[in-house]
Amino acid sequence: MTIELKYLAWVCVLTALIWVPYIVNSVAVRGLNDALGYMPHLKPLAPWATRMRAAHYNAVENLVVFATLVLVAHLAGASGEVTAFAAMAYFWARVVHLIGYTFAFPWVRTISFLAGFLAQMAIAGQILLSATTR
Repeated sequence: MTIELKYLAWVCVLTALIWVPYIVNSVAVRGLNDALGYMPHLKPLAPWATRMRAAHYNAVENLVVFATLVLVAHLAGASGEVTAFAAMAYFWARVVHLIGYTFAFPWVRTISFLAGFLAQMAIAGQILLSATTR
């Protein structure tokens, strides 16, 4: 397994687990019946849980792009040092984004999001460079 695919798996695991803490908060705040139901007027989640939920949505949206780029790079034979580093950087940028967003650390969310975006663009660049040199 390539490093890029390994980090894709780790990003998937991270994204798959993010919902757990904010759902636990939902049950704690609303009670099990309301948390699992469709009540029109629910008690609000804790601010950190609301932010974690938003971070989760953002992670899912960006997973689509990251996964596609990693898989295309793998299938096109465009994997190398740049894509390996970018995949690792993307994973850690998502970890930092989650923490920064959840705990509202100033600037951390934006900078880590930008770092993840740049990692995606590095992989995309390697794919396009590979396509033009063949």
